[in-house]
Amino acid sequence: MSATAAGPGSPIANDSAADHPMIDRRQLAYIAAQAADARVNVELEAEGMTLNIGPQHPATHGTLRIVARLDGEQVVDADPIMGYMHRGYEKLAEVRTYPQVTALVNRIDWLGSFANEVPFILAAEQLMGVEAPPRAQWIRTILFEMARVANITLFLGDMAVQLGAVSPVFYAFRDREHVLNQIEAATGGRFHPNFDRIGGIKDDLPAGWIAETRRSIGKIRDFTQEMEDLIIGNEIFQTRTRGIGVIPADIGLSYGMTGANIRASGVDWDLRRDTPPGQSSGLAYDQIDWKVWTHPDGDSYARYWVRLQEVREACHIIDQLLDGLPGGPIMAKVPRIIKVPAGEAYVATENPLGVMGYYVISEGGLEPFRVKIRSASFSNMSISPWLLKGTYVPDVVTILASLYFILGDIDR
Repeated sequence: MSATAAGPGSPIANDSAADHPMIDRRQLAYIAAQAADARVNVELEAEGMTLNIGPQHPATHGTLRIVARLDGEQVVDADPIMGYMHRGYEKLAEVRTYPQVTALVNRIDWLGSFANEVPFILAAEQLMGVEAPPRAQWIRTILFEMARVANITLFLGDMAVQLGAVSPVFYAFRDREHVLNQIEAATGGRFHPNFDRIGGIKDDLPAGWIAETRRSIGKIRDFTQEMEDLIIGNEIFQTRTRGIGVIPADIGLSYGMTGANIRASGVDWDLRRDTPPGQSSGLAYDQIDWKVWTHPDGDSYARYWVRLQEVREACHIIDQLLDGLPGGPIMAKVPRIIKVPAGEAYVATENPLGVMGYYVISEGGLEPFRVKIRSASFSNMSISPWLLKGTYVPDVVTILASLYFILGDIDR
């Protein structure tokens, strides 16, 4: 038997080097070290590690907890633990009058602001048989798209933070302020406007608002080009996101994904354009020219790229709406005290995070009898156990960031 083949229990390993002059002492020392290492490895062998990401962790974007079971650096299984922020909006809405509900739903997706109000108001209008005047519909659409810009702008900067680049998020906060200033100038609220009304909107636009909004949109266009140069064109960003967290279109649809997340998997579907036949959107998208952006790859890079294009497209939509804004009243004739006839309605809109829908049941009173909210983030996060399985720990952070969820929108 050769010295290199000798095991820890062989006669050669146990004899001294003097008895076997052909064996070098260094070889014996190497054999002994290898045997010791083998014993240690057997003793330390385990079935894996369980890693808690959250519930308070920068990568979870709020009070979300991911329980990941690992095999080395690879995720074997991942379970999202939600509910830490549950506030019972659906039940709270059932003990509020219809006009009071908008103050509640503003806070579901706290970055979506005005966009949260619209589907609930449209559902109430459908039950009452009321339609807002054209000017109110156009202003609603302008504010809806400004909420989209304010929301996704923050994502575009924050995604870079997950990869260690801090500067872009400061640019995002800087330019997002211009849009929030205009939302506040029109509605009185930056995050929670509480501006939409059954039959129209609360107030008309203030003097000088249109011109200032154009300037704000110009700054957002400059910001998107900065993100194109700093992030999209960055080799590190592309390496960490291309081919990472790939969602095939059929899998994404089976989990109920919507919005930019499913469009980044090549699905050309957007409720702003694809309103079900016979149902009015209550907004002005069908009166302007715009485009739905998709990407075929379905990875973290594609989700970022689609959202960047959607911000640019939102700026294009806002410009057209400002150019063609009709005159006339901002409120239809509705009773002073809102009493919604008995019935039920479901209305969904293409919110910044995806499809947000309200199913409202009325028994003819001042308050909804039942309210069920379909939030975009909750449905988009449902795919995370499937998506995170087999990935590596550093990629968990970028994948979660690319799905872009708000915890209030998950927990409601």
